[in-house]
Amino acid sequence: MHTIDMDLVEMTLDVMKYTIDRISNITPELGSPKKEEELYKMVGETITPEGIGGETAFSLFRDVLVKATVPIDHPRHLAFVPAAPTRAAIMFDLVTSASSIHGAYWMEGAGGIFCENQAMKWLVSLTQLPEGAFGVFTSGGTAANLSALVTAREEWREQQPDQARERALLLTSTGAHSSIKSMAKVMDADVLLVDSEEEYLSGTDLEKEITGLSEKDRRRLFAVVATGGTTNAGIIDDLNSIAAICEKENIWFHVDCAYGGGALAADSVRHLFNGIERADSITIDPHKWLFSPYDCGAVIYKNLDLARKAHSQKGAYLDIFKDEGAQGFNPSDYQIQLTRRLRGMPLWFSLAMHGTNKYKEAIERGIELAQIAAEKVKNNPELELVRPASLSVVLFKRKGWKPEDYRDWTYKNHNEGFALVTPSSWKGETVIRFCFINPDTTEKDIDEILATL
Repeated sequence: MHTIDMDLVEMTLDVMKYTIDRISNITPELGSPKKEEELYKMVGETITPEGIGGETAFSLFRDVLVKATVPIDHPRHLAFVPAAPTRAAIMFDLVTSASSIHGAYWMEGAGGIFCENQAMKWLVSLTQLPEGAFGVFTSGGTAANLSALVTAREEWREQQPDQARERALLLTSTGAHSSIKSMAKVMDADVLLVDSEEEYLSGTDLEKEITGLSEKDRRRLFAVVATGGTTNAGIIDDLNSIAAICEKENIWFHVDCAYGGGALAADSVRHLFNGIERADSITIDPHKWLFSPYDCGAVIYKNLDLARKAHSQKGAYLDIFKDEGAQGFNPSDYQIQLTRRLRGMPLWFSLAMHGTNKYKEAIERGIELAQIAAEKVKNNPELELVRPASLSVVLFKRKGWKPEDYRDWTYKNHNEGFALVTPSSWKGETVIRFCFINPDTTEKDIDEILATL
């Protein structure tokens, strides 16, 4: 399979041409999914005993299969939390794969891990955690949250050995990301959602909930998860007051900033995150608002030693390299994955190439676009803003519309290859949700989308 032949050379040139064309195209075709049966009719069986050949396989992908996908970096892709990886990061993602470096241990990946750690140093500086705090790149927010909370649970068990057989309990807000519940299932832990009179979780809400716990549940409580930018509305919990309660009650304080973490670099909103520097652990997803390709999350710890105690793996074949050069930072010691690619290297290259000021400007642009869109909605008599824009999210509704009207509008725009904007819900009501990540999105894009309502 590794023999170089002219067919492979030709295919490689085709692949590189496609890649260059795609990276330089800031408005790619907005594809749409098709049923598996329909794709099979168009493509047929691709895995055969003799193989169908690289040219054929690549042609099928380029001409058929990629058109059944939705590019996350389209400037009119405002659904979910989109992404807009820099061209530099995408190119270096190719380099990362081609370099074939195992990113678990310093012994094998020292140079690449050094790059990751340079980027991580900047991320940690944004949080203003105390000296000694550091982190590691993961596959995404779920893996980062899981890694952090496994660390929290293990520390809780060590501090309360009589609770080792008890099912652990964590508290979070009703606006927390769905991955918190999913991650708790993996951990076999219970989640209690804290209701709030405000749109955000506060220390008052948290203290009231803790006070109301039974003695048994209070002993089971090992962590509180606050959110630094909810996915649905961009809301930031009152981190300072939550931190104060966690410190008073001796509870692990985790902040999920998977979406909103990029805004830590934005001077205009940085004050909204005050208190994050008191967290025990933090999750940030560079593949969301820090312009990295999928998949790239990050977990940051105030105390790395606690993470190492929870996650470090032992094995005879893992402990044979004792020379000085092999000793260094081992990413596998601080999160749930042993095998890992160097997913932080594209972020490093892009930061090194562009500088952090460019990142700040691009993030501020997302916040600015949300404010611009909110003003346009307020000035449109057919539309109604349901809450102020927060971070890069805008929630609004079309007066007189029913849920099916929003659905039909979404499908029409998507099927026409114009835009992908999906409805959401807010306080039981169907609304439209814009999420601005891509600095290539323009005011004209906003105007044209609003004109379809």
